[in-house]
Amino acid sequence: MNISKKIKKLFFSKENIISLLVVIFVFVLDRFSKINIINNQLNNKSLFINDFLNFDLVWNTGISFGLFSQNANIYYHIISILIFLVIVFLSYLISRANITDKILYSLILGGGLGNFYDRLVYFAVPDFIDVHINEFHWFTFNIADIFITIGIIILIVKDVIIIKK
Repeated sequence: MNISKKIKKLFFSKENIISLLVVIFVFVLDRFSKINIINNQLNNKSLFINDFLNFDLVWNTGISFGLFSQNANIYYHIISILIFLVIVFLSYLISRANITDKILYSLILGGGLGNFYDRLVYFAVPDFIDVHINEFHWFTFNIADIFITIGIIILIVKDVIIIKK
């Protein structure tokens, strides 16, 4: 098989087009939600949804759910480089995976790209979904974090818990 056919198969197969669409969908949904919450929060303090859910903007310099948030510049840049490397690795995995794994990796990649974009543009990730019971608050997160978490959990269930025949 010549090089152009390999490249065409790698980038333009039906499975890879589906993966690309999943990545784009997750990224656009994440951007849309963040743009809306940022614009809303400029005018208001927070949005009360119900007794268990608020939308309250928090700028996160760490990783998902605010873990490893630091004010130090060096930590921020190291985390950003690691996230970039994970994005590159996920892209490689997508190119080699079966259709189910391609979709799961694409969910993770779309969320990762959404958060990485924010790190480059805002130097922090806007998190705004605040789930709580009375005074106990879970980590504040965003739409990208949801897709990253769903992708990882399904991969773990698929590969570890479900016994393959």
